[in-house]
Amino acid sequence: MEVNPLSIILVKSDSKGDRLLFRYPYTLPQQFQTSVTPARKTPYSLIHTGDDILQNAPPSNICFDQLYGISDKDLATLFAVKSELCNQKFELKVNDVRFVSHPTLLRSDPGSDQKSSDIQINVVFALHAQASSSVVKSYYELSKRIGIALIYEERRDGYFSREIKTMVAVMDENSALQEQEQPTSATGTGGPVGTVSGTGPAGTSGQTVVTNATAAGIAVSVFDTILKNTTLAQFIKTIYHDLCTTGLLNVTMNQTVTLSFCLPQKAHQFHKKGLAVEPETIDRCLESLKPYHGMLLLVDPSELFDCVPPSGANMLLQLIEVYNPLKSLQNMASDAELLIDHVYQLVGHLVYWAKATIIYPLCETNVYVIAPDAQLNIHSNLSDKFATKFPGMSLFEVISDFSLPTSIGHLTTPLQHPARQGRLAQMVLWMLQHHLLMQLHTYVQFVANLDGIEEDDFDAPGGRSSTDRVHALHALYGSSAPSASSSQPLAVPIIGNRKHSLSEDRYSDSLSALLTTAASVTSNTRPSSASHRSNISHSSVGGLQTASSTDNDESIASIDDDDKLKRLLTAFPEPDRKAVARIPAASNPEDLALMVRLWKAGYFKGEHHLEEIMYFENLRRSQLLQLVDKFREVLIIYETEDPAIASLYSDQPLE
Repeated sequence: MEVNPLSIILVKSDSKGDRLLFRYPYTLPQQFQTSVTPARKTPYSLIHTGDDILQNAPPSNICFDQLYGISDKDLATLFAVKSELCNQKFELKVNDVRFVSHPTLLRSDPGSDQKSSDIQINVVFALHAQASSSVVKSYYELSKRIGIALIYEERRDGYFSREIKTMVAVMDENSALQEQEQPTSATGTGGPVGTVSGTGPAGTSGQTVVTNATAAGIAVSVFDTILKNTTLAQFIKTIYHDLCTTGLLNVTMNQTVTLSFCLPQKAHQFHKKGLAVEPETIDRCLESLKPYHGMLLLVDPSELFDCVPPSGANMLLQLIEVYNPLKSLQNMASDAELLIDHVYQLVGHLVYWAKATIIYPLCETNVYVIAPDAQLNIHSNLSDKFATKFPGMSLFEVISDFSLPTSIGHLTTPLQHPARQGRLAQMVLWMLQHHLLMQLHTYVQFVANLDGIEEDDFDAPGGRSSTDRVHALHALYGSSAPSASSSQPLAVPIIGNRKHSLSEDRYSDSLSALLTTAASVTSNTRPSSASHRSNISHSSVGGLQTASSTDNDESIASIDDDDKLKRLLTAFPEPDRKAVARIPAASNPEDLALMVRLWKAGYFKGEHHLEEIMYFENLRRSQLLQLVDKFREVLIIYETEDPAIASLYSDQPLE
């Protein structure tokens, strides 16, 4: 995996020289140790390296996802940078390894000009050379934060100086032991370790392998001792393992400074293996966040406070107390008595740390379908997890109901027990948490139907030519449409005003109440256009028995309606105007006024789904669906996912 680091290296440079203080990992896997040294029948045998040197693979310094082939002395020379290169990004590529760091200059006395007491600290991350730029940027930011923490602890407690002394003392002691053992281990005439009594390139190569193995063993023993005796080495080890496992860091340095960091490219793979979410994708999703969106937690609420600094813990606690996947962000902000901007920041932080995801609040009209990349293969363990979570239920049986786009309302009936409805809500939420379902939204596109207009308008004497007809078709897609109106969002009423607990039973009660309320509202709702037509019919029947003065009033009212219809139709360009005027519903001023209002706001360009229109225009779903049905000759609908939310579920970038 290109996201995981190959190694973490700590290097210091001061007046006493350059030293590689610690690196992790420092031991190679056992299978590599048995395969790296080729078997030789005699010390003089040669290794076959191929007939053509041009066909050999380029040199590699990666073995089993670890850094290999570069000595500690060379690493110290490379990363012991001068003071001129400190406090800025440092990046170096060697073969197939990319080194990234932020060298930090530590001055013992900030007001002193003496450079002899300065210490250059460099925490280097070794990465795959083909790592993306966002991954490199993330590791650079982490190196910078570690350097800042070391400077803070050094000025507060002299922490780094104590750790350096311990590490250097272990290295010096080990070097002294090696010098004492050299005379007894020398061969031939008493030469140092690594000399060869015989001659020939084969003998030299064989002795070099032995020398490298011996040096590697010495380094392992030194770093083992350093790891046991210094907390800084343990700090680096914890960082490496957390980055390779979860991508989330919450470690404490010197029991004082807590370092919190998230590598989103790794963290989001915990919920969906192989899903690499770039930080830019998360930023685009959060920029598209609206008050009508909702939040779905992916972990237990007790795990949320590890990723939030203490300054934001109180606000997060307020938000979690009122959290409910059936509520919108604005409703939760109102219940928690928080500003909507603060809720945006908290939700965005949780999404970045892969603790939550963005959804539309769960309701009976939500349409779901099986995600195209749902992990439902035979090797997946999701079916076992589902059976453990919901005893007696089969994941494949439940999810088969969503093979075609299906709403929750179609899977429930008014006679169904509320507990079964709540259980269905919990199963849908579980499948959303594991990215098995994808929600589809209904979008509306305005496309004028010019059939029948050609004979009356285009083919009439003095009418338009075929070229003008082509230009009219091009005008249908918004080039001549007015700009969007600045409508203010209105609050969606909340079902119930009590604060729920964090148990899952509240989903059952909330969804049951939601389904019951929605059903009653739908049954009692009457379209305004039907009432208008009813009033017209009654007035026309009663008009036969009224006085002549009433007839005059109705005629004046009809003249006013005609003028109003004409003024409303002028909002459309010429080809669209004739297409709309042919529709019977266009003779109703209320229907036409709503049509023009939404058209002017730009909602009929296929970029806004019904839920968004309902929220910002304070309309009911039944009103919108009736309007679309009445003007179905020029309004077409289609279902697709919300691009802002879908970007978190796939590798495709948000356009």
